Amino acid sequence: MAPLPRPPLLLLEKLCHALAVSGDESEVRAIVQQELAGRADEVRVDALGNVLAIKRATVRPTSGAPLRLMLAAHMDEVGFMLVAEDGDGLFRFETIGNVDVRQLPGRAVIVGSEHIPGVIGARPIHLTTAEERQKTIPLDALRIDLGPEGSKKAQAGDRATFATRFQRHGAVIMGKALDNRLGVALLLELLRTPPPHLDLLAAFTVQEEIGLRGAQVAAYALEPDLAIALDATPANDLPPWDEEENTSYNTRLGCGPAIYLADSATLADPRLVRWLVETAEAEKIPYQFRQPGGGGTDAGAIHKSRHGVPSVSLSVPHRYSHTALSLARLEDWQHTLALLRAALARLTPQVLAGERG
Repeated sequence: MAPLPRPPLLLLEKLCHALAVSGDESEVRAIVQQELAGRADEVRVDALGNVLAIKRATVRPTSGAPLRLMLAAHMDEVGFMLVAEDGDGLFRFETIGNVDVRQLPGRAVIVGSEHIPGVIGARPIHLTTAEERQKTIPLDALRIDLGPEGSKKAQAGDRATFATRFQRHGAVIMGKALDNRLGVALLLELLRTPPPHLDLLAAFTVQEEIGLRGAQVAAYALEPDLAIALDATPANDLPPWDEEENTSYNTRLGCGPAIYLADSATLADPRLVRWLVETAEAEKIPYQFRQPGGGGTDAGAIHKSRHGVPSVSLSVPHRYSHTALSLARLEDWQHTLALLRAALARLTPQVLAGERG
């Protein structure tokens, strides 16, 4: 295997610190547009807020047109929306995306474009009954507390997210929204040195966490021949680990990128699965299968676009998804980038030859 590529850690840190809860991805979108300068032949923002970048092939095939490969990475993250104020800077809120309410009390948050600091408050344990302590605090009993001046700084409709700072400790990276800032950074890095024989159609999508909405629009506009969704997938590798019983979300840290066979939204195209596996084995890049189970990626919307798009998902495994802090291994991210570069270099129309099966 060739030396591992150097991942853009400073870019990842910048992306993780941005607030981009579904429906308001403007901060990440601005970073993406800035990074795309000089890397694409065409960049546009569509009506939903997707950033669509096209890098055309510089080497033309002897016959026909270059393959049009769509690479999608969603910019949005799970979080919160302020819905009403109760006075004194206390705001009721709703979750955006699949957030575990059990983990919210006491969490520091940032609100709005100014990143106003706040905390998710609940009655302290001293003031609760024994019966209440046995139950999860319901969402409607929680408030985002911005202090007495908060009324002047925030309003209903503002988004909020966890105030987690990005960290690297040796082989480990930690931060909020690694799902899917890892994928966004990967896609930007791929556009730095694109393969010359492909038309790369990069889609930095919105609203994935609430229904793959941006990807549906992006795929319709780009009309790809095939697609890869780049994402982050939950690792299910905390003790106790049972190799035989654990057949759902069974990815593990340190075992390389996860190639999807199926999820709740997509049955991966077996030709593309073979292409990724054969590439990984030829290049001696570790990989693992993300076993069938729940969840989904942008591929769930892309593969149903127009007349159908052969699609597969490739994800970086990470722990503690959709919480205040996720954790991933640097080498898994590097191996994902290495596999993508090697696979794109080997991509020819022959990969899609024959029926899907």
